[in-house]
Amino acid sequence: MDIVERIDRLFASHGHVPYEGARREAISALEHALQCAQLAEWAHADSSLVAAAFLHDVGHFLAAEAVARNDHVDDRHEELVVPFLAEGFDAAVTEPVRLHVQAKRYLVRIDDAYARSLSPASVHSLALQGGPMRDDEMERFEDLPFAREAVQLRRWDDLAKEPGRRTPSIDWYLALLEDLRERPFLDSKTGIGAGNVA
Repeated sequence: MDIVERIDRLFASHGHVPYEGARREAISALEHALQCAQLAEWAHADSSLVAAAFLHDVGHFLAAEAVARNDHVDDRHEELVVPFLAEGFDAAVTEPVRLHVQAKRYLVRIDDAYARSLSPASVHSLALQGGPMRDDEMERFEDLPFAREAVQLRRWDDLAKEPGRRTPSIDWYLALLEDLRERPFLDSKTGIGAGNVA
């Protein structure tokens, strides 16, 4: 099955489910993804970063299919999803997704106002994810390719929790994914590319 079809099926199976327990938010996973992608579009982000915003929590769906949800264990969704997404997308999509949890830990460390703005669910998950970064972690994070994009994604992530906000449909963002998947792949380190024949 095509990667975009698989993403569509994951949202069909899990997107309507609201975040529950200690991770409870006022909107569903699909609403959160759509709002996050919309915020990226409103910020005139490139299509890869809009896609990353839309896909950043898909790893939660994969984790839910693998194991029972436990509010007191970090499911490491940001790492779990990368091999799945890498089947169709390059690092400009997968790396901001992989780094968005680290970006939260970074922002909490450098921005008191950001830390105070986190929802109770985000505060809970922050504790599971390691809390604010240490100095050495901050230096390593700042040197990573796509760290800046991950920080942008993280800010949209935390704003994308408004009940009832109107957004484009999931089909709008699935079409964007199709366009991205069909673009020639370009290795971000070597600059060498090839047509995506997946």
